[in-house]
Amino acid sequence: MSDNSRLVYSTDTGRIKEEKTTPERLKGDGVVRIQRQTKGRKGKGVCIVTGLDMNDAELKLLAAELKKVCGCGGSVKDGTIEIQGDKRDIIKSTLEKKGHTVKLAGG
Repeated sequence: MSDNSRLVYSTDTGRIKEEKTTPERLKGDGVVRIQRQTKGRKGKGVCIVTGLDMNDAELKLLAAELKKVCGCGGSVKDGTIEIQGDKRDIIKSTLEKKGHTVKLAGG
């Protein structure tokens, strides 16, 4: 018998939905880090903002504000904010105004 013995339907209750769990994010040290990355992006650089202790909805709102301030595109992936282009100085000043401790990481 294989390991596929998961119950998917019962005549009493009908289809049984699988409960999905959201992965826990690691708690940071309270420092927001901004790094520039070009690897795997065909030479196009992005700024990655990590260390923000927020849920996905708050991250999307902050990403939208940063994109508006920088005048460029971006996205939220796996608890990090990606902003297109080298806008580290603008992002740093904006986050410091909001009361975050910010460090420029990487090269």
